[in-house]
This record gives sequence, C-alpha cells and structure tokens, in this order.
Amino acid sequence: MQITHADDQDTVSALLHGLRGLVDHDFERRPPVDLPSGAELTLEMRMLPRDAFFAEAEHVPLDKAEGRVSAEMISPCPPGGPAIAPGKVFTEAIVGYLHTGVRTGMFAYDAADPELGTVRVVT
Repeated sequence: MQITHADDQDTVSALLHGLRGLVDHDFERRPPVDLPSGAELTLEMRMLPRDAFFAEAEHVPLDKAEGRVSAEMISPCPPGGPAIAPGKVFTEAIVGYLHTGVRTGMFAYDAADPELGTVRVVT
C-alpha cells in the first residue's frame, strides 16, 4: 500500500482506519514450527532419487517414517523448498518439522498426502 499525490484526506483516513484495525485484531496464535538447524536439514542420501521414486513403496504414518527412505518429495509451503526428496532418509528432526508445519498451516506440496497423515517410503 502506498500514498500518492492522487490520495486525499478520505483515502488516507481509510488506510489509517484499516491499519488501526489490524493492530487491534486478536490474531490466532499458532504453536511454533520446529524448524531444523542447517545441519539437521542435511539428510543422508541412501538411494538415487530416480531409483527411490520408482521403487516399490508403501504409505506409512509420518510418525513411523524415521529411518526410512523417502519415495517422494515433500515441499512444505511456506517456504516452498523441499524438506525431503526421494532417496533421502527421514530423520527425527524432519518428521518433527513436518508435523509442526502441517499443524500450523503449512501445505505440503508434492506429497501424495498433502496433510501428511502418511508418507511414501521405499519398501
């Protein structure tokens, strides 16, 4: 939003009224996302991505994915970058990140189950 030479008292007042309303609004507080450190985001690559993506796979609850090889890419948005890719191993930090992210409203792009009730892992 910007104020220009085309604005007058009425349009500026409307903007200020809207901004004051935002300040007074009681926004829903969501729990924080357990964002892994940079080191925790460096995952073990156990299979080539192509091999893992086309491998025989099963859907398991996210809670049971730790230590398993992902058969899918999961890109939570925001921020939109992949948290895990095919061939990489699920870690405790990634599982926690995905759980808290979905709980706070992130959308899991690329995932077979966008709500992350289950994830695809190599059998």
